[in-house]
Amino acid sequence: MVKSSFMREVRVEDAVGMQLGHDLTQIIPGQFKGRLFKAGHVITEEDIPRLLDIGKRHIYVMEIPAGFLHENEAAERMANALAGNQYIEKTEPYEGKVTLKSTIHGLLKVDPTLVHRVNQIEGLALATLTSNQVVRPGQALAGVRPIPLIIEEEKIAAVEKLPHLPAITVKPFLKKRVGVVTTGSEVLTGRIKDKFGPAVREKLEQFGSEIVEQRLVNDDMESIVQDIRYFLECKVDMILVTGGMSVDPDDRTPGAIKASGARIVRYGTPMLPGSMLLIAYHGATPILGLPGCVMHDPFTSFDVFLPRILAGESIEEADITMIGYGGYYTC
Repeated sequence: MVKSSFMREVRVEDAVGMQLGHDLTQIIPGQFKGRLFKAGHVITEEDIPRLLDIGKRHIYVMEIPAGFLHENEAAERMANALAGNQYIEKTEPYEGKVTLKSTIHGLLKVDPTLVHRVNQIEGLALATLTSNQVVRPGQALAGVRPIPLIIEEEKIAAVEKLPHLPAITVKPFLKKRVGVVTTGSEVLTGRIKDKFGPAVREKLEQFGSEIVEQRLVNDDMESIVQDIRYFLECKVDMILVTGGMSVDPDDRTPGAIKASGARIVRYGTPMLPGSMLLIAYHGATPILGLPGCVMHDPFTSFDVFLPRILAGESIEEADITMIGYGGYYTC
């Protein structure tokens, strides 16, 4: 906590030529809330009426002893330690707080263990968005600040020495070439219009990726396997197999993906909508079996894992099983 000996109280009228030790905020209800004077501002005669207008009859001159830091310096050092790469920008300190913002359209990665470690240090506050969110340029990701106006430097040094830093990074999306296998005799024969292709194309294009080819195929395992292997030979970056993912006997997609030689990570996801999603890999190439809800629901399990794959991440079973908590999006 801030000790009274760290600050010397001075009447506003006697403060001309002295430096403010902290930011001063002005609030005009319904019109303005923000910084009136910045820490370090040198008081002038013209400032006295404005200080009195916000109820400040005294200011405090900071007398920071060795081993302590002002809140602004402490916040800057915390932000520098926690922010991970060139895709994060830091605001200047404002009332002891620094905000971290994304500079790109990318995937946010946050280490929750490090967030908890920081907040376990008395007098420090770190608040973040949750990991694996898609973020946009200029979007705020986290805010850091010390609670007291003056804080022990050793507490900030403890943050800087935490293992496995940084705690917050943003990963750019990679441009992927995607092959789509659409199953179903009703689509192949033109009895119904394909809705999977447009829905998937729109999602991919939002991240800068593209469908290089879409192939329509009957609901028989041999044909599906043949088209999966066709795309593997084309060396696409990802293969999406749409349709045929239910438990109906006529739906052959899961078996065909396995028969292609792919390693099945998980068939079935604890999220609604999208519980019938299948994620597999043939070597390093991801192969996804997409459930029907991808055609019409705006957000499914596919939307959870697609950004991670497009950011270059490999999905493992633990990534899938853990999304059940909070994974109920519809009834």
